Amino acid sequence: MSEAVSALNGASFEGFAKVEETGLRGMITVRGDLTSKEMAAAVKTATGAAVPVQRKVAVGGSGVVAWMSPDELLVVVDYDQAEATVVQMNEVLSGVHALVANVSDARAVFRLSGDGSRDVLAKLAPVDFAQDAFGSGGIRRSRIAQVPAAVWGNDDGSFEIICFRSVAQYVFDVLKISAQSGGEVGFH
Repeated sequence: MSEAVSALNGASFEGFAKVEETGLRGMITVRGDLTSKEMAAAVKTATGAAVPVQRKVAVGGSGVVAWMSPDELLVVVDYDQAEATVVQMNEVLSGVHALVANVSDARAVFRLSGDGSRDVLAKLAPVDFAQDAFGSGGIRRSRIAQVPAAVWGNDDGSFEIICFRSVAQYVFDVLKISAQSGGEVGFH
């Protein structure tokens, strides 16, 4: 069996904001009734977090849970824990209509940090990234330039960007170009 590698092998760029590929992350798509007690138990057991409310991210001791749609969550755990987490969640959700799928190897994750992060995102996505509109724990599914992506805000002011692995180089390149010095739009 081959060794797992991230999409861009930890690529990074620093301009007026820093763009970093974060490496391998365990990512699990969970679909079902987000209001059910079984779903709440599965999420709590897997991550220590509660099911997040609409357009929010919940952080637990063992992972992060992102609201993706009215019947979908993204559970983010350590890469080497993804398969065990899928098994664990399926056990808790046994008997209810739900889907739990490991999508770790189909995704890439970037961290965008620095004072200019909101400027970079504002140039690439049709989302209001003003601090009062999009703060820590907020998540949006949108587009980064021409490709689908999800973006959430972290407590330290940085952002996580998740995209399909097949477009990771494109997303890195547009983030890098948008973060080059002289490209600030005055959003910070």
